[in-house]
Amino acid sequence: MIAGVYLYYFLAALACWFGLQSLLSGARFAAYVRRETACTLPEFQPFVSVMAPGRGLETGLSQNLRALLNQYYPRYEVLFVFDTADDPAVQVVEQIISRGSSRLARTIIAGPATDSGQKVHNLRVAVTEIDPESEVLVFVDTDARPGKNWLKQLVAPLADEALGASTGYRWFIPDHGGIATRLRGVWNASIASALGSNTQKNFCWGGSTAIRRTTFERLGISEHWRGTVSDDFTITRVLKTAKLPVHFTPNCLIPSVGDCDLHELLEFTTRQVKLTRVYAPHLWLPLLLGSALFTLAFFGGLILIGFHPRSSAAYIFPLIIFTLGAAKSFIRFRAVSSVLRTSRRDLLAHIFLWPFASLLYLYNCIVAGFSRRIKWRGITYELKSPNEAVIISREPQ
Repeated sequence: MIAGVYLYYFLAALACWFGLQSLLSGARFAAYVRRETACTLPEFQPFVSVMAPGRGLETGLSQNLRALLNQYYPRYEVLFVFDTADDPAVQVVEQIISRGSSRLARTIIAGPATDSGQKVHNLRVAVTEIDPESEVLVFVDTDARPGKNWLKQLVAPLADEALGASTGYRWFIPDHGGIATRLRGVWNASIASALGSNTQKNFCWGGSTAIRRTTFERLGISEHWRGTVSDDFTITRVLKTAKLPVHFTPNCLIPSVGDCDLHELLEFTTRQVKLTRVYAPHLWLPLLLGSALFTLAFFGGLILIGFHPRSSAAYIFPLIIFTLGAAKSFIRFRAVSSVLRTSRRDLLAHIFLWPFASLLYLYNCIVAGFSRRIKWRGITYELKSPNEAVIISREPQ
């Protein structure tokens, strides 16, 4: 028993050390956001093709799509891509287009995927349909609701031809709220703050990524997409292989507005980690070990209090670990609040729910260690390898 207690003290001290390093990284993230949002944008506004693959209806779809068609950007087109013409979202798109948008918007029917994920298949078809004048390709998700300056801010960094891509990231904002919804936001926020000034460690997010057309074609990204499910992991890997940096644009943090229940929370978070396990396996093991360490140190300390209520260490370690995590959550949230409209209730969730996000990561990692099957927008895939995905079943829309 005593040996177990000392082992806990060692692990807790280690968790405190990593918690301090995490807090410092949170401070660097906040400093980067302040620095980048204060910068003057380069005057780089070429013709842009925005590709928005979709499948099925989702909360706030009309508002999200209208946001894409009302950007403060001089010349661009939007290609909405679906697998079938009878997808109910197609009708929503057509209604929005018919109301007289001044932008060039089109609906493309890509057909069902056979050798890759449906989203990737849609994108591979879309890039063959872009305007010949287009110089920059932009990829966006239909559950994102960008601000009016999003496109200008996302494209501007590509004035530097040495860049591989410019990217934003999602930030979940509750519609009505609920524990599962808020926990999803806290879980996701830790990934957002991994982005920053280190362009070699940054990654592309498929919901908001811009890349020069010449770069996309020179690197053969469309061909690299063949057989994959994850568009963004694949782009990131190709760019890193080519030693081209990825620029994170904090102004392109995009709100994803909506709620989820517990089942949807577990499905979404586990799917993300399964994708990480397949497409970036070097990240999965550190995530597993890190989440296990923080979970054991924090929740293990709470359990230890029950056995040793007079032990000051049993109280001190969980308190230190919680304080470090809460401080990072506060710093990160304040930084993001300078870009997005957030609420005090969301702040409280980020401060108090972060230990449960660590516990959720541990669950995700364990499940991802035993299964490569995911369900994404009604389609179930078996991820055989980074270059092979098998479609198991497909639900009608």
